[in-house]
Amino acid sequence: MQTLMRDTYTVFARAMRMSLRNPAWLVISLMQPILYIVLFGPLLEPLAGQLGTGNAYQIFVPGILVQLGIFGALFVGFGLIAEYRAGVIESQRVTPASRTALLLGRVLRDVVVLLVQGTLLVLVSIPLGLRAPVLGVVLTLVVIALLGAAFASVSYALALTLKSEDAFAPLLNAFVLPVLLLSGILLPMTLAPGWLQTVSDVNPLKHVVEGTREFFVGGYDTSTAWWGAALTVLLVVLGWVFGVRRFRRESS
Repeated sequence: MQTLMRDTYTVFARAMRMSLRNPAWLVISLMQPILYIVLFGPLLEPLAGQLGTGNAYQIFVPGILVQLGIFGALFVGFGLIAEYRAGVIESQRVTPASRTALLLGRVLRDVVVLLVQGTLLVLVSIPLGLRAPVLGVVLTLVVIALLGAAFASVSYALALTLKSEDAFAPLLNAFVLPVLLLSGILLPMTLAPGWLQTVSDVNPLKHVVEGTREFFVGGYDTSTAWWGAALTVLLVVLGWVFGVRRFRRESS
């Protein structure tokens, strides 16, 4: 365990230094959700009553945070493909470093970045009208961190499998659009017709979004909130198992 922690910190520190040396992509990835809140959020204020709350941002901001956790983590695999092409992965394979640490250190970097971005997103939303309990915001950020860890693990595993941006990008794009439309990230699925709600019910991310919205209105004791949290933990376990197996297989 001590060796795993040391190796994980080494990989994490290297990955974090790389991010801090070139923070442009971190800023760019944060700009899209901020633009959604600034330009799309005001359109929802007249619909606040139909959305089931007096504050439309309590519905909209949690969805945007989930979007940040999913999409911000899904695209980290592009960086791993570049490292693979540059020979970094090959160099790490010949070291005695734990193969689990090679993934865990990178995922921890991604989680820290998502937490910083998510906090900034909430702070930007407050002057625009967001009112949410502090505990609800904290619980939502925890869910976002776990969701980011799940999708970052999957992204790294897919990147190691495909090893090509030409194959990786279309695969992500094929996944992103259905998730965006069927998880209720922008608008609750309660506004959709019955058949579309039925289709969206099989999407676990829809329940994650609804759970975070419950946290934002103080619904800590509702089944919706904790069902979403439980599904998030399940996604973390599945993503982590997939990622670790792929890293170990690549290093065997």
